[in-house]
Amino acid sequence: MINKAYASIMEMKTGGASPSGRPKWRRFALLGGVVVVILAIALDTKVVRIGSSEDLRQAAFSAAVYGTKAFPEIKAAIEARAVEAATLQQAILANKNEAVSKYGIAGGSGPVFSVKFVGVAGERQASGLYEVTVADLPDVKIRIQTGPAINGTELRDATGTVNFGQFTNQIEYQNAGSALNNEMKKTVLSAVDTSALAGKKVNVVGAFRLINPKSWLVTPVRLEVQ
Repeated sequence: MINKAYASIMEMKTGGASPSGRPKWRRFALLGGVVVVILAIALDTKVVRIGSSEDLRQAAFSAAVYGTKAFPEIKAAIEARAVEAATLQQAILANKNEAVSKYGIAGGSGPVFSVKFVGVAGERQASGLYEVTVADLPDVKIRIQTGPAINGTELRDATGTVNFGQFTNQIEYQNAGSALNNEMKKTVLSAVDTSALAGKKVNVVGAFRLINPKSWLVTPVRLEVQ
């Protein structure tokens, strides 16, 4: 009896401690905290099926894929917008702003126009440029890009349907322009012997950025040797 009474008194003093000396309520509190944390993690966790639309790995921008998918539509739009070179020249010289409003797409570094013409290619320059002599444009120097390097973002900017807001950042936006140039090389220039255009009559549809009204650098979307 004395031993039981002593044990009861000690338990009251220790607050019902376990044999290890740790109060029981602390053990229960710790266990309860662990359970709460596990439940919180479970509720905040969303299961995403691999390959689904929510799988962020699927959202990574691929310039090559973009170029392949977007170029046919861009090409068709430039061909539909293209203005005869003589008509476009007259409009630009008469009133640049009106010409941009009627035929062009305004841009930060200069408006972009879609144009078409037939002329005779001169000698190939080291950079892959050809100057094309167009009979009814004696005062305009027209050059076309044939690679291997295709520079500029004229194809991206020529239709007004591609804008920065469609991309995550400036790098993707720039890569989209390069991707369209690369796809043009694959689908348009690859069908032509671009090393032997000198002296030949060419039919060209393309786009250029207006920097100098008397000097146009055209990126083609159609290049046919007649």
